[in-house]
Amino acid sequence: MEEETEKLLKKWKGLEVKLYLSGEFDMGNCYMTISSGAGGTEAQDWAEMLLRMYLRYCERQGWQTSVLEKTDGHEAGIKSVTVHVIGSPAYGYLNCERGTHRLVRLSPFNAKNLRQTSFALVEVLPELTESTEVEIDEKELRIDTYRSSGAGGQHVNKTDSAVRITHLPSSIAVTCQNERSQQQNRIQAMNMLRAKLLEKQREEEAKTKEGLKGATKSADFGQQIRSYVLQPYQMVKDLRTNVETSDTDAVLDGELQEFVDAKLKRGA
Repeated sequence: MEEETEKLLKKWKGLEVKLYLSGEFDMGNCYMTISSGAGGTEAQDWAEMLLRMYLRYCERQGWQTSVLEKTDGHEAGIKSVTVHVIGSPAYGYLNCERGTHRLVRLSPFNAKNLRQTSFALVEVLPELTESTEVEIDEKELRIDTYRSSGAGGQHVNKTDSAVRITHLPSSIAVTCQNERSQQQNRIQAMNMLRAKLLEKQREEEAKTKEGLKGATKSADFGQQIRSYVLQPYQMVKDLRTNVETSDTDAVLDGELQEFVDAKLKRGA
């Protein structure tokens, strides 16, 4: 009886939170990019920790994930990675995670085991299809193909299947190397490019509106949204909603819904 009640409460809570998802793309798929900040190997290791955290979160949600592009760090970790997330409401939930994430811990890469602060940036874009109204002139694109890199496989490093598309007027570049054929990679890359161009267009519109209002708020994307402290104490705190927990292991293992729910309610 208690189990059934708990399941009903969780279901009700999930439906309640979804009421706050009113964005145009909230119920759709998305692309998530994680990039290491300044700090070399330490920051690259933090970016890989975040990748694991979000893959575990997606797994808990029952979403499918595939890594479209990944650049490994020189010694450890990753410089950047882009993940395609398929499920609902992937964009609505993960969009709450976009921003800079800060880690404080005793460095495993420092012989003196000093406390180190690292940063990584999370970006989230909706998956757009060809029907979405984003004008792209083929003449303004530079399309490069090269051999995929990775852990091996039939198509890795044997065919020029990886695709990089650069939108020359905006200098926006997207890369996809996960699919088995060059054509599939090109389709995925074009979808990402549409999403980036739409985001850029909306950001410019928002800046124009803010300018007309005489706003002085900084548009700096580098402002951190969440702090993860592992030493000298353990605490994860969201700086937007003030939600915090001392169970850092659970958070880094993908227990993020409390933070997502709070951000959705605050936004509403």
